[in-house]
Formats: sequence, structure tokens, C-alpha cells
Amino acid sequence: MDPFSISTGPGPLVAAAVHDGHAAHPDTLARFALDDAQRLREEDPFTGELAAVAETRIVGQRSRFEVDLNRPPEGAVYRTPEDAWGLTVWTDDLPQSAVTRAMGLYDAFYEAVEKVLDEKVRTYGSVVVYDLHSYNHRREGPDGPTADPEANPEVNIGTGTLDARWRPLVDRFMTDLREGAADAGLADLDVRENVKFQGGHFSRWIHRRFGPAACVLAVEFKKTFMDEWTGEPDREHLRQLREALAATVPGAMAEREAITTAAAA
Repeated sequence: MDPFSISTGPGPLVAAAVHDGHAAHPDTLARFALDDAQRLREEDPFTGELAAVAETRIVGQRSRFEVDLNRPPEGAVYRTPEDAWGLTVWTDDLPQSAVTRAMGLYDAFYEAVEKVLDEKVRTYGSVVVYDLHSYNHRREGPDGPTADPEANPEVNIGTGTLDARWRPLVDRFMTDLREGAADAGLADLDVRENVKFQGGHFSRWIHRRFGPAACVLAVEFKKTFMDEWTGEPDREHLRQLREALAATVPGAMAEREAITTAAAA
């Protein structure tokens, strides 16, 4: 399987789901100390489906346990349990050949993404990226308590490295996401900014590379749309979130146009 897929279409919006993948190279797969369920629990399944709200989509197709596309190069291959939520990832020392192969995928990914975003900025003057992720909230077992909702919103919007000019777009996005969720049957969706996460390496890299011409929203969905222990989705809940996310697109694009025009004046 290819390490990632990129589907390009018109418009200045890009949706990315870099942790959607579960596959791994056969040699790497044989070295995992984790079974499929353990790996899936820390991956972001179904975020690739949410990315369908954009005409241009970037979807990771390899497990983050092979190479994590949302970490800086020096941490993209997990080596110790501290790198991976306390999990022992490998049955033995990972050979350099596996690391080299993984980093080749990493470099190819960032090279391909740079080309896509370069083209968007040249064509439209700026680009908006929905950087889609999900996170666990029931870490003490399938019957254990859920994480404190005060510190774990249903949707966390990470904007830690975002240029201040994009503030109106962020505010519009959050409002439209709540309203879109209500229209889809999810009343009072808890959407907050920089509570649980502020955005990872992927967001930071785009902002460094493209500066104020790029607006990346790191959107983390709490895994209430699935059973994080079995991997089974709640299809109705997932549909509602996808509709809510789609409802943000017209407003985000209008705000992008206004901000980009003002900056060029």
C-alpha cells in the first residue's frame, strides 16, 4: 500500500488525515510487539472519511507506529515506550534499515505536501488546511471512567502556531461547527480552542514554510464517535460530525477570501 494518498481538486481548502492509516511494511509489521487492536487504539481511524469535506485531501495510509507524520523528523519513528504512550512498540531493537525506509516515506510525504500547498498559495494567495485527528478519552479500559470533560472537549481546535490575522476565520469555524452539529442532530457540541492540544508538527511545519499565507486548524475529535477499544464506529455519530464539519466550509472560505484580500491591499 502507498504510504499516503493525495487527491487534488479546485479551491483553497485542503483536508488532511495523516494518522488515518493502519498498514505497515511487512518487515516492520513482523517486528511489532503490539497487536492490531493496540495499534488501532492510538491511530485515528475514520478521520480519512471526515476529510471528504474538501476537494483536496491528504490521507496517511501507514500506521503512525511505522512512521508518525505529525512528529518532527527526529521523533517520527518511535523508539522507546516514552515515545508511544508507555507502549513497548518493538519485539527487539529496530534495525537501521527499517528506520531508513520509514524516513524515506516521511520525506516523500512532506515533499508531496509542499508541492500541493505551493500550488494552492500561488493560485489563491493563501490556503486553509483542516488537520484532522482524534483522541482517546477512556484510557482505563472499555468499562473504565471517561476522561474529565472539562479538560477533554468533544472537539479541540489547535491554533498554537497560527498567525493572528486568521482570528476571524477561527471564530467563524468554531461557531459554524457548533451550529452545523446542532443541525445534524448533535446539540451543544463542546468545541473549544487549545484545551487538550495546540497542534502538532504538521501544523507547525506548514506555518513555518508558508507563514501567514497558511491557516492550519488542528481539529481533534474525541473518540465518542467510536468504541476506542474495539475500533467499531458509531456510523450515525460519524455522519453527524462529517455534516457539521462540512457546514464550516462556506464560512471558512469566505473569511479566507476577506483576510487574504485585506492582506494584499
